[in-house]
Amino acid sequence: MSKHFLGDTAVLLGRSLRHIARSPDTIITTAIMPIAFMLLFVYVFGGAIETGSDSYVNYLLPGILIITIASGISYTAFRLFLDLKGGIFERFQSMPIARSAVLWAHVLTSLVANLISIVVVIGVALIMGFRTGAGVLNWLAVAGILVLFTLALTWIAVIPGLTAKTLDGASAFSYPLIFLPFVSSAFVPTGSMPGPVRAFAEHQPVTSIVNAIRDLFTQQPVGADIWIALAWCTGILVLAYLFANVTYRRTIS
Repeated sequence: MSKHFLGDTAVLLGRSLRHIARSPDTIITTAIMPIAFMLLFVYVFGGAIETGSDSYVNYLLPGILIITIASGISYTAFRLFLDLKGGIFERFQSMPIARSAVLWAHVLTSLVANLISIVVVIGVALIMGFRTGAGVLNWLAVAGILVLFTLALTWIAVIPGLTAKTLDGASAFSYPLIFLPFVSSAFVPTGSMPGPVRAFAEHQPVTSIVNAIRDLFTQQPVGADIWIALAWCTGILVLAYLFANVTYRRTIS
């Protein structure tokens, strides 16, 4: 059964990746908005924002990477919706393939596409002056957090992809996720925020994730932030995975 699932997932993943390769504008579109935010905040607002960091692009980049992922996962819902309405799911059901392979192929495609977008955004950040002394282990830790966060949000994206009534509705869920970093420590320290906003910012997942990545880039002790970030990502991932699979079974039954 395991070999059957892995083989089916690999075949369907290849199908999805070929679609991405034929329309690279998906990745370009995903990267454009975070890069635009980065240019805007660094070159327009950066001089007026006090972060205590020598370079605002260094301070900003972790939050921009989160926005990149939040922007990219909308395409998972988009592609799932198209497959569902196009009758592809019914065709797969008539074939001797593992049912869960269909979802996993979409999720892994999202992971690959988002990692490529992240590399593009980091490349632009380097051109803009981003510098880090982070070693290999720090970079691997950053990559691990980003992969876990991408998987968590992608499984959330599966749910509207299976339940939306319109194409716009399938991807609209990502807008609040894109907005969430703006009410966190991604752009300014939370200490500068008014009381209620600060309380929300300090206790939502993006702040701990951003702080952990920032500390890893600057080679600072990560403290509790990395464990809080991992707990948030793991908790969201488990819940989203369970709800997505329940929704999937109801949809194809």
